[in-house]
Amino acid sequence: MNEQNGSQVVLPSVAAIVGETEEPPGTNQHEGTRHPAWNDVPNHLWQDWRWQRQHAVRTTAQLAELISIPECDRTQLTELEAKYRMAIPPYYFSLIDLDDPNDPIRLQSVPSLEEAEKTSGIELDDPLEEDQDSPVPGITHRYPDRALVITTPVCSMYCRFCTRKRVTMDRDGWDAPSHDEQRMIEYIRNTPAIRDVILSGGDPLTLPPAKLRWFVTELAAIEHVDVIRVGSRVPVTLPQRLYDPELIDMLAGAEKIWVQTHFNHPREITPEATRACRTLVNAGIPVSNHAVLLKGVNDSVETMRELVRGLLRIKVRPYYLFHCDPVTGAGHFRTSVWKGLEIIEGLRGHVSGLGVPTYVVDGLHGAGKIPLAPNYMISAADNAVVLRNYEGMIFRYAPEDKVEAPKQIASQGVSNVLSGNGKPLVPPNNPRHQRRNKKALEQFQVEVLSEDSLIVSAKATQPAAAPNHRASWLRRSC
Repeated sequence: MNEQNGSQVVLPSVAAIVGETEEPPGTNQHEGTRHPAWNDVPNHLWQDWRWQRQHAVRTTAQLAELISIPECDRTQLTELEAKYRMAIPPYYFSLIDLDDPNDPIRLQSVPSLEEAEKTSGIELDDPLEEDQDSPVPGITHRYPDRALVITTPVCSMYCRFCTRKRVTMDRDGWDAPSHDEQRMIEYIRNTPAIRDVILSGGDPLTLPPAKLRWFVTELAAIEHVDVIRVGSRVPVTLPQRLYDPELIDMLAGAEKIWVQTHFNHPREITPEATRACRTLVNAGIPVSNHAVLLKGVNDSVETMRELVRGLLRIKVRPYYLFHCDPVTGAGHFRTSVWKGLEIIEGLRGHVSGLGVPTYVVDGLHGAGKIPLAPNYMISAADNAVVLRNYEGMIFRYAPEDKVEAPKQIASQGVSNVLSGNGKPLVPPNNPRHQRRNKKALEQFQVEVLSEDSLIVSAKATQPAAAPNHRASWLRRSC
């Protein structure tokens, strides 16, 4: 319940919004949570995406009125505005914990002086060399069957770690199809190998409705295009945009649309974001998530577990976990690759397989996405491999087409398991095996008690029975 201008407005519950009885995880916020500066904004305006965009925080002077910024830093931050654009919708800004200078929402959205410093060994304006794989302006064609289309440099919010920070100051978007955009469509139409088109930017959902409709309609009409992926952070930073039924109907009507969104932290899974994602899913539009591994934001197993579980609850599939690219101005967000592997190790087996994203490094020089994973294959021979599971249990696995018996050799450890002569290696105090042992012991006790009952029954019906030494031994062994 919010108080606005002396009257009380009852906000809809999450259950009413998404048709479910359970709160989304990762947040204890209520719909309409906002910074004190916007407490008096009527709810119908707060929920209007146009109002949110018009009132986005865009300057250091605006920031200083809303959040604590040392006076000595303001001049440098103002200079940074000329290099990297800033825009933070009031909705997303309101998710910041004002008492925490290292708040993960703040780190993603509020400029930092670290952006002007080179903090890692390699920092490049275009680390993925997208421009060099561009057959026509606005298209990156790297994989045989996929093409990426840059529809606009405009975003609902400019993430401080963005791979395309170099283009955020280029222009403010377009109002009508340009010659280059026509060339993009023609290139895709004349390249039958392209089956999957990614609309990116910037953020395609910030385009004027007519422009977005033009892109979607033109691409959907190309017979060999099977999938149109809309890469957008709008469900996270400006979910109110997806409250528009005309937009949803247009996307759903194309029938080829998938949405790739970008939650990085569980606190971004708000009632508003839940409503936006559920609206897409209910319209038949699959939603997947691309998270970026960011130092201080989500570089812990605990945070990532909470994030992926929260995404599954709102029917968003965790698809990728990107290693942060070595882009100029974002070096302070980068972790080691080992941190990413540690996180995947902490997810596999501990959360549903649906919730384990593929951890990828986007290779330099246009090498593309390279998946990385902890090593689950320990050793190999011609007729078998030795594998480990998430618990650390090590066992031999022989493929079906190799039927010869293993050669008897004297060995120990992993080599003995690989030879087929050794039993699986189970770490001590393994919880699952402890449960197994407990179950086996309980079953053993039941069998003993059952046999004792039979003995007692036999004694009652037979005048003189010989002592059952086996039963006595069984009781002692328990």
